[in-house]
Parts: sequence; structure tokens; C-alpha cells
Amino acid sequence: MASRPIVPQQPRGEAVVHKQTKKNVAAGDGKSRRALGDIGNVVNVRAVADGKPAQIQTHRPLTRSFCAQLLANAQAAAVAENNKKNVCVNVEKAPAAVPVPPKRSVAAPAAAPPKAVQKKPTAKPAAPSVEVIEISPDVEEIVEVKEKKEKKDKAEVINNNKKVTQKEGSPKKKHTFSSALTARSKAAAHGIAKKPKEHIVDIDGADTDNHLAGVEYVDEIYKFYKSAEHESMPNDYMHLQTDINEKMRAILIDWLIDVHQKFELSAEALYLTINLIDRFLSVKVVPRRELQLLGMSAMLIATKYEEIWPPEVNDLVCIADRAYTHEQILIMEKTILGRLEWTLTVPTHYVFLARFIKASIPDPKMENMVYFLAELGIMHYETIRYCPSMVAASAVYAARCTLKKTPAWTDTLKFHTGYNEQQLMECAKLLACFHSKAIDCRLQVVYRKYSSSLRGAVALIPACQNLLSGVVSSA
Repeated sequence: MASRPIVPQQPRGEAVVHKQTKKNVAAGDGKSRRALGDIGNVVNVRAVADGKPAQIQTHRPLTRSFCAQLLANAQAAAVAENNKKNVCVNVEKAPAAVPVPPKRSVAAPAAAPPKAVQKKPTAKPAAPSVEVIEISPDVEEIVEVKEKKEKKDKAEVINNNKKVTQKEGSPKKKHTFSSALTARSKAAAHGIAKKPKEHIVDIDGADTDNHLAGVEYVDEIYKFYKSAEHESMPNDYMHLQTDINEKMRAILIDWLIDVHQKFELSAEALYLTINLIDRFLSVKVVPRRELQLLGMSAMLIATKYEEIWPPEVNDLVCIADRAYTHEQILIMEKTILGRLEWTLTVPTHYVFLARFIKASIPDPKMENMVYFLAELGIMHYETIRYCPSMVAASAVYAARCTLKKTPAWTDTLKFHTGYNEQQLMECAKLLACFHSKAIDCRLQVVYRKYSSSLRGAVALIPACQNLLSGVVSSA
């Protein structure tokens, strides 16, 4: 490859005189062509007829960006010249017509008439010879950046051309009747999916500033309760008990509700007491004479767990009319804790009742009706096969039906309980049946408790006839 002459950089404002070489004349073309054309900062010196001196044309100064352009053009021309070695070019150099400034410019040859060159049959015209101007390293960096950008642009153009070619070459889809039906079906399904969801009330919005409400964690807490409630559910145990039956259990629960009311204990303690009794009876056979002792010891454990000031053992001995001693109550307490492996933190009916009542946006009468139906439910053994969350949700649903709330089951309740009306119907009918028979039942503690004006006298409201007849309006 020919060596490139190195030219020092031109100071700003000075012109450079460039040598113009003679070009090869192609077959059939009698005109001569310049090697580089008019390229800005190069001064072309042309011989003029009649012996007149050539005029120097001064162009813009040699800046860095323009040097980069010069170098790029020169490199492209040099590559083209190397690829076409089979063409012979005879160039005759003319003497310099213009004096060259020292150390800053290059002399350009005067123009001379080009000579015709014989071409081989398959030869193509040669690329013009070019003198390359050497530029400083910082300009080379600019040139490299520009070359990379040009390569990237060329690659993008090629890719776009390929895509256009593929699109033009691909066959057009034919629209058939079945494809039209499929498109319409998709559009209809898309419209249904875009249909706005029904409004769900934010039941925790009012408790945002209440740190004890745990608004940030309440949803996760109840998801955990729903997943853990089956682990702490008592099994169907009555067929294992040889000395007690369902009626005896109902009598015990009725009496414990009365004791709970006299001691003015919390609702959490009552539901935990009944949970402990059923779980213990699921794992151990209890004789009839110890059934009341079991209830008293379970209530002692529950009140110690839930209450700030639980009743003393002597209070329980007195309320049981001294049927059991102080030591017997403590021994049964220890036995219960041992058989249940001290597992007291369990989701009872109450935790779900509190949440589901809140989701129903209740009034005081509605709240009392829910608790009335829930206590009737836990008193009867038939509800033991339902998980606590279902009993609580069914109590809310039956209460809304009894008080003729419309709609009977809202989207907010469905969202927070996880149950729809069909899932709750069986348990809700059972609670409505207990409600209708409460006035004639021998166990009157729950009925009297909710017949008082302090509880809104909700027990006196007739049971929902639609639930009893099996027909519920969901309007």
C-alpha cells in the first residue's frame, strides 16, 4: 500500500493548496474530472488559457470537524483504489503553479490535458488518487465516533430494508367468515373484561390514624386466620364420647354463657372457652360428672389468656355451688393445657365476627342480631362441622335477611369473607331454624340475654321466613 504524505496542520484562517492529479478518461467520455472535487478548504489551481496565471480560490479554514470529513473521504477513496488494482492509470504531474507556504501547505499541480488510456475489455475506471492529510489524535477520536455512527446507521437501514422486503414478500391474509367471528368474539370478551368492577367499600379507611387497628396488616392477618382455622377446628367427637351427648354439651354451653354474663367477661373469652372444650373432647373421653369441671377449667384458662382481671378460682368454686374443689379445678386446668399442647392462640368465631360485622357496615341492631345468631349456633353441636369463618359469615347473612337488608350479600362482604350466598345458604338456614325455635327451647339463657332492651331486643324479631322456606331474594 502506498505511503501517505504527512502534512502539518494548517493554522486557522490559512488555505491549503492541494495537488490535482490527472484522471483517467473513460471510454466514450472526453471530459476530464477532478480527483476530489470542491472540498472546502483545498485551493484548486487551474491553468487558464491565453497564459493568464491561475487564480487561487480561498475557502473556509481547516477546522477539526472539517479535517475529520477530509480524512473519512480520503480513507474511502484509498480503499476503493486498493480494490481495483487491475486498472492501470498513468497520471502526468505538472509543475506547481502557485508557491507553497512553508510548513503549512501542500503544492497542487497545474491542470493538464488528460491522456487517453487503453482499457481492458473488463476493466473499470480507476478511482482518483488522493493525498491524505494527517490530523491530530483528538481529531482521530472524532472521526472514529463518526465512523461508528455511520456503521450503526447503515446497519439500521439494512434491517429496515429487510423488514420492508419481508412484508412485501409475505402473502396477504385472507379474511374468512370464521376469522371475522373469532375477531368479534375476542372484541366482545375484551369489552367484558374492561367492564368496571363493582364498588367495594374501604372498611378500614376510618381507622387509618388508629395505630391499634393495624390497618397496614389487617388483610394479611385475616388471610392467615383463614388458612390456620382448620388446624384448630375440633373434630366430630360425639361418637367417641361414651358418657355424654349433644344435649349435655348444649346445657353446659348455656350455663357457661350465663356465667360469662354474670362475670361481665369479654366476648373473646367466651368463644375461646367453647373452642377449648370442643378441642379437649376431641382428644379425650370425659365422664359425665367431670363435664362441668371441664367447662369451669376451660373458662379459667380463657379468662387468664384474654382478660386483664380474670376471675379467681374460688369465685368459680362458689358459682358452681362448691361441686368441685379448688384443687380439682387446677388439676383439670393442667390436664387441658397438656393435652392441647398449650395451643391457645387460635382463630375463634369471634375474630371473624368482628371483621365481617365491620364489613357489613352495621347499625347496633344489626350487630346484636349477628351475635345472637352466632351464640345460638355455637351452643348447638350441629354447627361444629362448619369452620368458624363460615359460621360467622352465615350469622351476618342470616341477620341481614332477618332485618330485610338489601342486598342481602354485598360485594364488600363477599370480598372480605371469601364466601358467596350459595356457600352460606346451608349454614344460614340452620341458624334461622335455631332462631325460630329459641322461644320454645328449654335453654333460655341466650334468648333472654338478647331479649333485653340493652341488646336491642333482637331475639323478639321473627326469624327470616325466606331462609326457613329455602327461598332468599338476592335483590
